[in-house]
Amino acid sequence: MRSIMPANRLHLLLPFALPAAADASTALHDIQSPALDRLIARATLVERVVGEDFQRTLPHERWVARQFGALPGDAAATDEAPLAPYMLRADGGEPGSATWGCVQPVHVRIAHDHLVLIDPASLDLSDDEARALLAVARPLIQELGVRIEAPKPARWYLSGDGFGTLAGASPLRASGRNIEIWLPHEAHSGERSRAWMKLQNEVQMAWFEHPVNEAREARGLPAVNSIWFHAQGAAQAVRSPFARVLSDAAATRGLALSAGVETGAPPASFGGLAAFTSRAGGAGGANGHSSAALASADTNSTLVELDPFSAPYIEQDWARWNHAFATVQTDWFEPALAALQSGRLDELGLTLCGDTGSVTLAVTHGDLRKFWRRRVLASLLIE
Repeated sequence: MRSIMPANRLHLLLPFALPAAADASTALHDIQSPALDRLIARATLVERVVGEDFQRTLPHERWVARQFGALPGDAAATDEAPLAPYMLRADGGEPGSATWGCVQPVHVRIAHDHLVLIDPASLDLSDDEARALLAVARPLIQELGVRIEAPKPARWYLSGDGFGTLAGASPLRASGRNIEIWLPHEAHSGERSRAWMKLQNEVQMAWFEHPVNEAREARGLPAVNSIWFHAQGAAQAVRSPFARVLSDAAATRGLALSAGVETGAPPASFGGLAAFTSRAGGAGGANGHSSAALASADTNSTLVELDPFSAPYIEQDWARWNHAFATVQTDWFEPALAALQSGRLDELGLTLCGDTGSVTLAVTHGDLRKFWRRRVLASLLIE
């Protein structure tokens, strides 16, 4: 029996799947990607956002915020992605109308003459470790009159007038770099926040000889020696252009929950999409929401966010990045191309992101016959 694709439109969001032009010769060396090559060659270019070197948010964060209407108007060039309240919702909290910022425990490494932020995911911080560190940090935060919610031990949310319009960089934007230019500052003045600097210093001192860090260092793991602030904003009414959203990213899941559409973890491969049936038209709607919440969504569309690239990209481990690329090629690009060819899939969207810009393409069943289109992957690279 022929398998039935539950969504006639599929969009793949791929953070850090597009290397910078300067890294292309290394990153793309000897990559074999016939399926992606054909998809790119026949696709229509929907959007190309170049971005800037010192933007504090990441292109996939800005893209998903725009898709759900969490940014006002046509904000392709903005440096905002106020995603913390939606992350809080995905983690099990309720943001209400307050302004929230996300805070994560991190490791800052001392380099020769500067400090370098390490990718928080590489800490391998356990929930028990995070809870113990939070127990020390919580009273220091509350002393400032700041509200804290921590439904996930390693991801906290702060709300308080003391932080004003504080703007922080996404952890992966600053990871691997000198942190000086990425430290939180007042969005409108560019000045450092004294309230934040005071809190950060007090937490750092409280954790300096904490048993959690002593045990981690004894095991050869990096100490958790600082905190990082980012994604501040207030939740607003959002809408989804997709009937279902499959992602492990808290921000993306939180936006989908806020829009009232079906959410879940991404399957391991394209074939796993068959497990997701279209419930958007049911009596209760997705996630128990009224079907009226789906009025703006295409009921035959699915967004899948795949993120095997971030860690190797940040670490400049191009061998591991190549391996991830080959896996996505086999598990997603090849079967998606086959589904387009057979007519089981009407349209495939691709948003390939780097650390400053993104490219969005769309290819339909009919586009595959447009043999005169000759775009190549290298043409998508962002300087």
